[in-house]
Amino acid sequence: MLIVACPTDASLNRVPRASLDRHPKCGRCHSPLFAGKVVELNGANFESHALKSDLPIVIDFWAAWCGPCRMMTPNFEMAAARLEPRVRLGKLDTEAEPAIAGRYGIRGIPSMVMLRKGREVARTSGAMPTSAIIDWVEKAL
Repeated sequence: MLIVACPTDASLNRVPRASLDRHPKCGRCHSPLFAGKVVELNGANFESHALKSDLPIVIDFWAAWCGPCRMMTPNFEMAAARLEPRVRLGKLDTEAEPAIAGRYGIRGIPSMVMLRKGREVARTSGAMPTSAIIDWVEKAL
């Protein structure tokens, strides 16, 4: 069994590993646990996704004023559709959540950090095309 955070309400769900690709739904809100979309991370849902979930999470640390960050957004979204359910992809606005960005030592954006249960597994900086994001994630897994 894996603990998986719901992308809609951040509630924690137990999902058999063999059922990850069978379109499991949240036990609380009944939304799909894997919609192939990026999760918007914030102070309210960060702990569920980054610390409590058994899925690795790749976080794109970004800001609205950052041109390269905005250019990478569609690439990151396409990567989410191809990488779920093996890994969750989330975006964290460093302007809205400076304490979380500071906790992970983010000094430049865009930066991607892969976490497992809150521990950093891999990190890279700079805007990337979809194929490079997928390659980087697969190597880090």
